[in-house]
Amino acid sequence: MLVSRGQRLFARRSLGKAYFHPSHSAHKKVSKTFKLADIGEGITECEVLKWNVKTPAKVDHFDLLCEVQSDKASVEITSPFYGTVTELLVKEGEIAKVGQGLCNIEVEEEDTATEQDAEPSPKEPAPVLQSHPLAEKPKEPESQSPSPKAARRPHPLDPNQPPKPTTFQSTPSAEFDPEIEAKTLATPAVRHFAREKGVPRLSQLFPGSGKRGRIEKSDVEAWLSKSKASEVPSKPQAAENEMTVELGRTRWAMWKAMEQSLKIPHFGYSTTLDLTNLHNLLPILNANIPIEYNPPKPSKYLPAVSPHSVLPAATQQANAASSESDPTMHYEKLTYLPLLLKALARAMQEWPLFRSSIALPSESDAGSKPNLVIRPHADIAIALSTPTGLYTPTIQRADTLTAFELMGSLRRFSALGRTIPNGLTPKEMPKKGATITVSNVGAIGKGEFASPLLVPGGGVAIVAIGRAKWVRRAEDGEKRLEVGVSWSADHRVVEGAEMAAFTETWRKWVEEPGLWAAGAR
Repeated sequence: MLVSRGQRLFARRSLGKAYFHPSHSAHKKVSKTFKLADIGEGITECEVLKWNVKTPAKVDHFDLLCEVQSDKASVEITSPFYGTVTELLVKEGEIAKVGQGLCNIEVEEEDTATEQDAEPSPKEPAPVLQSHPLAEKPKEPESQSPSPKAARRPHPLDPNQPPKPTTFQSTPSAEFDPEIEAKTLATPAVRHFAREKGVPRLSQLFPGSGKRGRIEKSDVEAWLSKSKASEVPSKPQAAENEMTVELGRTRWAMWKAMEQSLKIPHFGYSTTLDLTNLHNLLPILNANIPIEYNPPKPSKYLPAVSPHSVLPAATQQANAASSESDPTMHYEKLTYLPLLLKALARAMQEWPLFRSSIALPSESDAGSKPNLVIRPHADIAIALSTPTGLYTPTIQRADTLTAFELMGSLRRFSALGRTIPNGLTPKEMPKKGATITVSNVGAIGKGEFASPLLVPGGGVAIVAIGRAKWVRRAEDGEKRLEVGVSWSADHRVVEGAEMAAFTETWRKWVEEPGLWAAGAR
């Protein structure tokens, strides 16, 4: 009798042990394919710019995997799994479609079949400890029906993903119970990490943010941060506000471009331009802005007197509907900048040197000399400051555009640059670039002069336009509106005398706008 009773107790303890140790169930390694998620509206594919991991590589949740570039912006892709990257499915420079696999990650998962085999029969429920939140009462026998498949966890990049509830139950005064501790769901890697960090009991962190309350590494890190916040005395305010921010893709490109600018010998030249006549011309131009750039307020009535009144009413309404223009190009008044650009384009037509770009020899023709490619029209780039960095969209064939059209282009560049992700496309930023770059620094600060830098591929010269101000001339005491302009030219192809003479040509078109009457464009 004693032997059989002991055997029964041993059997019950064995069953209880199997029931209370789900975390000791077998683990199996599963290879999961991480697919490219939808990172923005209208984006169907991305170029993989750089992989930040090499196979095989251990990765944790939210570790940086790669950087991709779409037509609108660059995005950093992080890992949704804790495991090992075993294969990169898309190489750097290749295009990946949305939904296409980027890499394979080997992760550990519980073998649920082994876990089910270890559970005791419902006829003899094992003893249950009621003190732990995971402790359950013996369940009544249920009809064997297939359990519904667990819902798939949303990807971290999914904007519709709800926030994960993370709560902690801390019982520092409770005695350590190995049965309760072993019953807490956690992978061996998380348990090892918790022991290294000095976490006394994982049961204090229950329930975790994982499936079925599993304790994840992020839960341990959050618990450690909470503990340090309550123990460590407050630091000075200045130290708390410090943070390290990695340079974005646009600023990193600007970094490299500015380093390359040191290879170009610069020649600087500064002077002032008289804007008084342009200032007097602005009210006339603002009163005659074309309807496509300054459309009237919508009305259900046709104007009483119209140049198109000879046409039938239906035709007039159809013409009004078809004349809708791009709203990003609308404006109510001109500024000085499009007029200065118009005059600059006229000067560039007189100077082929400033319509030129440098063509460097290829690596195979290392001994040959560079060439100058002279363009038939004036291509002018605009230095544009945006929330994501500095861009230089190009106004192509500026000499063929009116001042109204130039103002519309500037408004469009500004609207596209302010969107996030950046809305500038290769149409606004052609690969060949421009031959002269204009930076309107006076629109922001009160500076009159600057020292702009010319980067490779940025043309043969760059000009910074300062803040215009009224000054009284010493010779006659007359007040004039003047603006400072600062040039930096590539001294390898542009002589100092040529830069000064070109500026005087620009001055002629700026200070005598009546010359524009000879041609609207």
